Amino acid sequence: MCLGMLRINTKQTMSQLITLMTTALLSAALLVAGNVASVDAAPPAKPSTAPITTKLNFVEADIRTVIDAVAKLTGQNFIIDPRVKGKVTIIQQRPMDADQVYKVFLSVLKVHGFAAISGKDVTKIVPDVNAKQDAIRSSFGANDATGDELITKIVEVEYVNAAQLVPILRPLVPQRGHLAAVPSSNVIILSDSAANISRLTKIIRRIDTVSGDEIEVIPLQHASASELVRILSQLNKGDPKKAAGRPRVIADERTNSLLISGGKSSRLNLKALVAHLDTPLEIGGNTHVVYLRNAVAKDLVPVLTGLSKNVTKGKKGATGGGTQRSQISIQADENTNALVISAPPAVFRQLKSVITQLDVRRAQVMVEAVIAEVSHEATREVGVQWALDGRTGGSAVGLVNFSLGTPITAYANLESPPSPIGFNVGFGDLLGTNPIVALLSALAGDSQTNILATPNLVTLDNEEAEIIVGQNVPFVTGSFTGPGGGGANPTNPFNTVSRSDIGLTLKIKPQINEGDAIKLDVFQEVSTIAPSSAAVDIITNKRAITTNVMVDDGQILVLGGLIQDDLIETEQKVPGLGDIPILGWLFRYQRTTKIKTNLMVFIHPTIMKDNATAMAITNEKYNFIRSKQLQMKEEGVRLMDDEVAPILEELEDFIRLPPAYENSAQRQELSVQGGLGNSSTISAEPPAMTDTDSDSSDAIELPPNLFESEEGE
Repeated sequence: MCLGMLRINTKQTMSQLITLMTTALLSAALLVAGNVASVDAAPPAKPSTAPITTKLNFVEADIRTVIDAVAKLTGQNFIIDPRVKGKVTIIQQRPMDADQVYKVFLSVLKVHGFAAISGKDVTKIVPDVNAKQDAIRSSFGANDATGDELITKIVEVEYVNAAQLVPILRPLVPQRGHLAAVPSSNVIILSDSAANISRLTKIIRRIDTVSGDEIEVIPLQHASASELVRILSQLNKGDPKKAAGRPRVIADERTNSLLISGGKSSRLNLKALVAHLDTPLEIGGNTHVVYLRNAVAKDLVPVLTGLSKNVTKGKKGATGGGTQRSQISIQADENTNALVISAPPAVFRQLKSVITQLDVRRAQVMVEAVIAEVSHEATREVGVQWALDGRTGGSAVGLVNFSLGTPITAYANLESPPSPIGFNVGFGDLLGTNPIVALLSALAGDSQTNILATPNLVTLDNEEAEIIVGQNVPFVTGSFTGPGGGGANPTNPFNTVSRSDIGLTLKIKPQINEGDAIKLDVFQEVSTIAPSSAAVDIITNKRAITTNVMVDDGQILVLGGLIQDDLIETEQKVPGLGDIPILGWLFRYQRTTKIKTNLMVFIHPTIMKDNATAMAITNEKYNFIRSKQLQMKEEGVRLMDDEVAPILEELEDFIRLPPAYENSAQRQELSVQGGLGNSSTISAEPPAMTDTDSDSSDAIELPPNLFESEEGE
């Protein structure tokens, strides 16, 4: 008798249970006694390795009683949700081991609307409507467990779009299950019983197979691949429900071929249509009009003409090579900025490819220059000047406050004396023909200059630009006096004058290199009119730099400068008398001047690759100047109404949305017909065009917001 065989029936009477237990105990005692008696007679038997089996039979038993029995048989720990209630009936004829008993137990739970969620040390029994939101076991492998255990599995889809499988599998998943697709990784997430997930996985594998559609390459001889794709795509804009069965067509511009994929019948129909369209044009029908978006048509004509010669040169020895060259004609229409090209299809395809690469939007560069100059000049003068006047007659005269910059001989012209500067005392006696004049002088002067100019300029890549802010000043270069007409007075006197720009000049030519490095040809000049009047004509101060530099986008680079200290000492004296101690001051004049100049020039380029960057910089500059106008209006206008102050409109008033792409494309699709025969129009679509700060310090400290608009003004 096997001790592992135990039949449990809750409807048996107590006496039957007692009788059964007594019989089992007696049988066990007799078996033990027999084994003891035969110890000396035979060697001990080997322990049995067969698994212990049992039968589960319950009729209208409480589900918690069944859970308790399964826990004792399998050795697992269970946590029972308070909502788990009900009666269970199990009828079993064959004995099962512990694993088989647990699978039957899971099926019982599923039938009654419950699920077992396995954990590390304990298994939770909860209603199955909440089970999928708990930490159920996840499966990723191919050999998954079967049964009614609730699991989550991620199925990778290789050939089919995962989102397209969701509506197909949705009816096969119960309400308590979960089904979702992740388009980014093309996988499907399933949450249900292991048996149902295994079934769904087999269905997915059966559907997820390589399509039977083949791919064919159709080389074209006369037609353009991109043009045929455009025409065929227009034909496929029918019923969206039938789009799945239509073939796919892709153009290969490099080889001028079509790539077709789809069913055999659909591919045959498409090949027949392509063969009909890929026919040679009539003579004179190879004329095309290409509208340019960014490039200048007349600038591309020499490039394309030279290219067409190279293309036909390779066919020089071929039959009809001279005829092919004579058929190529490239003209520019400046009014519409378009190219009119007449060429065989093969040559035109190469020219069109070059046009597409050349007709791109060129980046722009905004260059901000900083000219900073700080200078200081100190002057000290003291001394006595003497002079003799050769006038006839005489009288005593006293002179006070005459300019030291003017020689003392200017006193002879007393009708228009110079302007008084500093402390000056003069005296003299005009005696006969030898008047004597003396001047005592003392002056201390200090002047400081602080100039900061930030001109900025925007230009296209590799295009020169110039800005001039200043005045056009005339300079006398000569004079002419004609002889008098029989008299002493001259007739028709005139001066020759030349004009020159005085002010600030900035001339740049940027060239954008790979990696956003900018090569700059820079000419910068600042000129001013000197206040000195000692010269015959106007004196100008000039600071100029001409250089070629390389600077990264958004960086600040110093172009050059000057740090200069000048000390000038001037002494005038009477020889011998000026060297006498103390009394020598009466015969000596001294002047000392110290000039300190700090001049630096910086450059700050910014690349504007697209319209968004250009609009951002424009908005910043526009709002800056508008804030200055609003500030002046708030301060008020003297003697007039405040409303007379001009103010810019808000920038949003000038912004207009571009037309719809479809409408724009339709306006550009024009064709040349009539005398030119069959022709086509192509608008070259430019590719999409795809800043860092630097710390600089030198003799001049730049303000922190030098390149930023002032806020709050």
